[in-house]
Amino acid sequence: MARPAEDFTMNENNTSLTSRRDFIKQTGTLAAVSALAGVAIPHVHAASTDTIQIALIGCGGRGSGAAANALSVNNGPTKLVAMADVFENRLRGSVSNLKRQHADKMDVPPDRQFVGLDGYKKAMDCLKPGDVAIFATPPAFRWVHFAYAIEKGLHVFMEKPVTVDGPTSKRMFELGEKASAKNLKVGVGLMSRHSRALQEMVNRIHDGQIGDIILQRGYRMHGPVGFFSSPPKPAGISDLMYQIQRFHSFLWASGGNFSDFYIHIIDHCGWMKNAWPIRAQALGGRHYRQSPEGVTYVDQNFDTYAVEYTYPDGTKFVFNGRCMTGCYDNFSSYIHGTKGSGIGSKSGDCGFPSSLFKGQLPRSADRIWESPVIPGEQDPYQNEWNDLMAAIRNDKPYNEVKRGVEASLVTSMGRMAAHTGREVTFEEMLECPHEMAPGLDKITADSPAPLVADANGRYPVPQPGFVTEREY
Repeated sequence: MARPAEDFTMNENNTSLTSRRDFIKQTGTLAAVSALAGVAIPHVHAASTDTIQIALIGCGGRGSGAAANALSVNNGPTKLVAMADVFENRLRGSVSNLKRQHADKMDVPPDRQFVGLDGYKKAMDCLKPGDVAIFATPPAFRWVHFAYAIEKGLHVFMEKPVTVDGPTSKRMFELGEKASAKNLKVGVGLMSRHSRALQEMVNRIHDGQIGDIILQRGYRMHGPVGFFSSPPKPAGISDLMYQIQRFHSFLWASGGNFSDFYIHIIDHCGWMKNAWPIRAQALGGRHYRQSPEGVTYVDQNFDTYAVEYTYPDGTKFVFNGRCMTGCYDNFSSYIHGTKGSGIGSKSGDCGFPSSLFKGQLPRSADRIWESPVIPGEQDPYQNEWNDLMAAIRNDKPYNEVKRGVEASLVTSMGRMAAHTGREVTFEEMLECPHEMAPGLDKITADSPAPLVADANGRYPVPQPGFVTEREY
C-alpha cells in the first residue's frame, strides 16, 4: 500500500513532512526522542570571528568544487585542514587545484593528506566539534561517514544522492534525527533548492499564479558523461577499487547514472508540486553493449529511461533520461498548471532563467514573469554554502537530511521501476530489503567487492520482468 497523501506534503519552508506513525516506523527513534525531552540541546557553532576548520572527504571534481565554495564564504574565517580519498592521484590533484585558488585558506600538510578507505576517520579526527566535514565520496559510503561525523560533533555538507536503497535510507533518516538532537547543521548538495530564481518561482507557483499543477516534465538527455559506461576491469586494480573508481557504472556505489544524474530535476519538480510522488512506472533499456571501437561495456546502467511518476492527487510527472551520442539533447524541466505554465530549468539542473507563462506555450508574448539577475547570488552551489555557514555561525536550525533522503528514495523508486519492469511505490522502495552493499562500515582494501564479475568480466545487470524483487 502506498502512503496516504498527507505523508508527502511539504511545509512553507520546503521541508517535507512525514506522519508521526510512519516516522516512528521508519526510524525507530521514539525512545531516543522521548529521552531527549527536557534535555538542553548543546550549542555546536562558531562565532563570526572563529575560524571554522574543514575536512574534505572525497577529492574528485565535485568534492574539490564543494571545498572551493566553502572557502569562498565570506561571513567569517575558514580553513581547509585535512583531505582524504582512496585514490592518491585524485587527492594530489585536488590539493594542487585548491592551492591555486585558495592558498591563504589551505593548511593541509602531507601528514593531513590521507589515502585509503579509513582516511575519512583520520581526516575528521583533525577537526574539533563545530567544524565541518564535506562528504563527496560515492553515495554508498554516505551513512558510514555521517555516523562518524555525528559521533565527533561535526557539521556536515554531503553531496547527493544520500542513499541508493531502502535499508540505507532508513539508516539515514535515523542519523538525521541524531544530528538534529546534537544541534548539528547538515547541508545536502541538492543545490536547486538554493537557486534564488527557483525559490521565487516556487513561491509564485505555490501562490497560485499558474493555477493547480496538472503535469510536470523533466529531461536529461545527452551523450555519455562521467563514468556512465565502463570497459572490463584492467589488470592492476581490484574489483572493489575499480567499482569505487567508476562509481557511476555500479548501482551499489551510486544508484547508477539514474540516481546520480537525474535527482536534481526530480527533486525540484517535487518542490514545485509541494509533494513527493507516491509511485512510479517506467521503461528503460540498453541499446549498445559495445563501443564503436568494439570495447564491451560491463556496467549496470541503461542508456534510456522513461518514468511516469504519480503524485498523491493523481497528477503526473514524466521524466526522460538518455545517455547516447548523436541524439537530440534536452536538459530542462517544465511545469503545467490550470492557468499557465513554467520553465523551471531552461538548460541544466537549474539553469537560468526560470519563467512563467499565462498559456501552455512558452512564448515571449505570454510571459508573466522571468527570474531577474541577482548580483552575488546567481550561483546555487555557492548559495548553499552561504546558507549552511550562516546557520552554523548564527546557530539556526539547519538540517536537509530528511528531504535529501526522500529525494533519493523517489529517484530510486523510478530507477527500480525501470530495472524491474514493475510499478513501484514509495513504501515499497523504502521497505525493499535489498541492501546493495552491506557492511561498508567495516570494509577494507582487501574486502571482496559488492559485485562479482563473471568469467567474461561482466557484472550483473537489471533484467526487467525476470528479476522483479530487486534490481539485479
